[in-house]
Amino acid sequence: MRDPLNSRLAPFGTTIFATMSALAVETGSINLGQGFPDTDGPDEVLSAAIEAIRSGQNQYPPGLGIPDLRQAIAEHQQRFYGLTYDPAREILVTAGATEALAGALLGTLEPGDEVVVFEPMYDSYQACIALAGATVVPVLLQPSPAGYVYNSDELRAAITPRTRTILLNTPHNPTGKVFTAAEMNEISSLAIEHDLIVVTDEVYEHLIFDGREHVSMAGLPGMWDRTITISSGGKTFNTTGWKIGWVCAPPPLLKAAMSAKQFLTYVNGAPFQPAIAAGLRLGDEYFSKLASGLAATRDRLRVGLDAAGFTVYGSEATYFTTVDITPVRPDGDGVAFCQELPHLVGVVAIPNQVFYVNPEKGRNLVRFACCKRMEVIDEAVERLSKLSAA
Repeated sequence: MRDPLNSRLAPFGTTIFATMSALAVETGSINLGQGFPDTDGPDEVLSAAIEAIRSGQNQYPPGLGIPDLRQAIAEHQQRFYGLTYDPAREILVTAGATEALAGALLGTLEPGDEVVVFEPMYDSYQACIALAGATVVPVLLQPSPAGYVYNSDELRAAITPRTRTILLNTPHNPTGKVFTAAEMNEISSLAIEHDLIVVTDEVYEHLIFDGREHVSMAGLPGMWDRTITISSGGKTFNTTGWKIGWVCAPPPLLKAAMSAKQFLTYVNGAPFQPAIAAGLRLGDEYFSKLASGLAATRDRLRVGLDAAGFTVYGSEATYFTTVDITPVRPDGDGVAFCQELPHLVGVVAIPNQVFYVNPEKGRNLVRFACCKRMEVIDEAVERLSKLSAA
């Protein structure tokens, strides 16, 4: 029998998160690899889910998502970004942002199309683009003393007559970069010049540090009609297992995303949808405390990573901090280092090279997550200190 695996998926293998999380369990290590919190979300959100279950909201929700959640998403976009969406025609609820991305990409791409993506990138991007029969064209984000930067000439050169879409993740996983207003304007100008769709993954929109500001692409001049905005409640409300995401887009683009999404999960998470609606309506204090709490664990983790001997690249947002392991492991083999680290000190991290189309560009980089209780971060830092003593 011939190999049953779809040839478009063959290059991707098993996701790194499954591999490293299994290693964490096997070795009893602290898991600073996969980005999920170790505390539950706010009581208002949890209680709303329990009440929804008890009140019988346990069957298939509407295909677009329950009306109240779509209304809450519309209110959220207006409240934080001044963007107006019709909840009946321009918002789609999905099984997390990952399904939203799959729907958007599968619904808009044709075989032979090209998608410009900044690398490193979340691992599902390449797989979804490959399933659509399209090709990733990477533009490198390079660590520097000023943060992660890209070359404008490289970005412009990446766009060809076959380019259909720019896929942008800001705040950015795994680098922790927040794209600046100037960078967003440059990207939007290229999208307008070349008549491109922009798909934006904004799941870390509320996890931004040090006074930085998230700029939503759809709010820039000329971009609302060509932007598919994606986010989710998992990161914002510490409910990553609920998988409630969404798409905001003008009707033609939303219809395209829905055309694919309806044949994936169709619908999901009925009792969790009203709970996320409650979360989106929480007061400003909740969102500011969320970011400040993560900033504190980020800072503590950075101190420990510095002390362990790594070269640490500052994180502007998200759950993640990237380090160069070369000072600790001179051969710079990030994959081998991450495989050995649980056995050496009982900590799990993720090798960044899995996030690159060109793995050699991230070979010496490793990602650590700070979305854990402070006492867990402290214990991880204590364990990592053994590296500098070796």
